[in-house]
Amino acid sequence: MADKDEKKEQSKGGWLHFIYNPGTGQFMGRTASSWALILLFYLVFYGFLAGLFSFTMWVMLQTLDDYTPKYRDRVANPGLMIRPKVGSALEIVFNKSDAQSYEKYVIALDNFLKPYEDLQQAQKNVLCQRGKYFNQSDKKFPKEACQFNRTMLRNCSGLNDTSFGYSEGKPCVLVKMNRIIGLEAGGGKNPVVNCSAKNEPQLAMQYFGSFDLMYYPYYGRITHVNYTQPLVAVKIMLGANDTNKDLMIECKISGSNLKNDDVRDRFLGRVSFRLEVTE
Repeated sequence: MADKDEKKEQSKGGWLHFIYNPGTGQFMGRTASSWALILLFYLVFYGFLAGLFSFTMWVMLQTLDDYTPKYRDRVANPGLMIRPKVGSALEIVFNKSDAQSYEKYVIALDNFLKPYEDLQQAQKNVLCQRGKYFNQSDKKFPKEACQFNRTMLRNCSGLNDTSFGYSEGKPCVLVKMNRIIGLEAGGGKNPVVNCSAKNEPQLAMQYFGSFDLMYYPYYGRITHVNYTQPLVAVKIMLGANDTNKDLMIECKISGSNLKNDDVRDRFLGRVSFRLEVTE
């Protein structure tokens, strides 16, 4: 037992001696000057790495524009989207005799159109020349934006018919085109939206609003502060034979520099949604 206790004491003394040696003044096998040199080396080494990283980041940032993305080749053509869009699915299903069934769509449309009120547009945006691109100087900041008034949507404005046609089973759908900085949509002519039902006889449609050239080009969220996206409202004129049917509606945009037939991207220049109106 005495031998075991003696060995334990020696082992304990050895560890304590390694941590601090009072004879040589070493801490964990190194003197204070040795530890100071090691800390100085790593301080200089990691300081150099941090400086090199900061310098390369600074050089890279000098090549970027504060207002325009450097690389935009992957989004050269805009996609389309619709409103109302309630939830994640692109579908509009309601009973025209039941106000509660379409209330969510009416509320969504009304909220979406609040920034388009004529008074708000007159206060923050300007009247522009139709049929002409609104190009502005690079030095101008912020850029001016053209008015798009809610009244331009006429029968789909929700002003005269607050149900947007849902109460009569002839719903309005708003089509908007995704923003792309610098795009002069249409190639000199106003882009046109056409909607149709897939695998069904042609449905009657009424169109209001337009993607007029004056709303392009778009200069970006920071520069084009008050930019208001143009809209095309589509009133789907369902007849008696079109109710209680599951319809698939597809809207496409046409223009000389706009694509709508890419099989790999079903939202490029087009959008499809499900429509079912019951009674």
